[in-house]
Amino acid sequence: MAFPEDVLTEDEHVVLHLHPHPKALLRPVLVLVLGVAAVVAGWLLLPDGDGGTLVLAVVAGLFLIAVLWLGLWPFLVWRSTHYLFTNERVLLQEGVFSRHRRDLPLARINDHSMTQRFTERLLGCGTLTIESAGERGQSVLVDVPRVDRVQTTLYELVEAQHDKHTLGDGEMRDILADMREGKPLRDTSG
Repeated sequence: MAFPEDVLTEDEHVVLHLHPHPKALLRPVLVLVLGVAAVVAGWLLLPDGDGGTLVLAVVAGLFLIAVLWLGLWPFLVWRSTHYLFTNERVLLQEGVFSRHRRDLPLARINDHSMTQRFTERLLGCGTLTIESAGERGQSVLVDVPRVDRVQTTLYELVEAQHDKHTLGDGEMRDILADMREGKPLRDTSG
């Protein structure tokens, strides 16, 4: 369930690779602890014999279903959700059996904002909303760990991408001077 490196372009490198905040694993751990406690209590407290064995088997079966449904599945969803920030784009990927991936090129990001409820501030996570020019416009990343630092990093990446594709004042003066003198235009893209 690791993020495949082969989706990156040749000059692209990962700046941040995140999963949602580990608070998503609190319920699975709680289900596991309570389920084990229920099975142990049933084993110790139920009478010996066919009736006790049958009840213990039912309790163990319910425990197994609860662990798979309320414990393992949320863990797999958490583990297969990726928030990847590179020097060229933001990649969002989720899905255990099927996969959904969205690429947001940094050059198309118009705005980004973050929100944190009180409990999220205590836990150090929050929601990051990224608005981009495109068909779907807005992407909401829920339970982003250290969301304030992630938003700052995203701002820096967007600005670096913008600066990379914008002529500086000195380069513009040189081009204008060359044009006045009738010289052919130079390639300044590199």
